[in-house]
Amino acid sequence: PTVLPMAHEPMLLLAVTEFVANSAAFTYFTAGALRRNISSSMLPRRFPLQLKTKSMGVFAPQLQERYPDRPMELQLSARQQPLLSCHPDALHGTLFGSAEAFVVLPNATRVPAFLLNIDANVTGMPTITRNRLGASVHLTGCVHPPCGWAACPQVKRLETLLKFGLWLFGVPWANSECCPHPAP
Repeated sequence: PTVLPMAHEPMLLLAVTEFVANSAAFTYFTAGALRRNISSSMLPRRFPLQLKTKSMGVFAPQLQERYPDRPMELQLSARQQPLLSCHPDALHGTLFGSAEAFVVLPNATRVPAFLLNIDANVTGMPTITRNRLGASVHLTGCVHPPCGWAACPQVKRLETLLKFGLWLFGVPWANSECCPHPAP
C-alpha cells in the first residue's frame, strides 16, 4: 500500500499506481489502439526527412534505385505492451515499437521497404514549469530488412534523425496536448 502525504494546506493530490497505468497500457495494446499510419501529408513541411524514396535513399540507396521518387508511408505500432514503473524520484517507461516503411506504387499498392524496431526508454521526473511538461528520453533501435536487401545500412544516422524529430516535433506536440494553455 502507498501512503499519501498529509495535506497541511489546500491542495490537489493525484495518485496513480503502476497497476492502473500498466493495466491501461495492456488494454490499449490488446485493443490495437497503439497503431498509427503516417503519410507525407501528415508531416510538418519543415521536418528534415520527407516520406519519399528520394529522401530515404540516404539510408537505403536501393529504394531510390528500385522505386524512383515514389511516396512512402510509415506504419507505427507497439510490438509489446508499454511498461511503466514509478519510483520516488522519477517515472520510468519502456515502449516497444516498430516503424514499418512502405513504398506506395501508382496503383496504391504498398510494398514493404524496411522495418525499424524502436525500443524507447523514457525517464522523467514529472515537473511542470510554466505549463510545460519535462522529461528526458533515450531511444535505441535496430533495423530488420524484410525484403532481403541490406535496407537501411546506416541505422545510427536514422536513429539520430528519429531522436531529432522526436525532440523537434514530438515533445512540443506532447506539451501542447498536455498543457495547451500557457501560464500568464
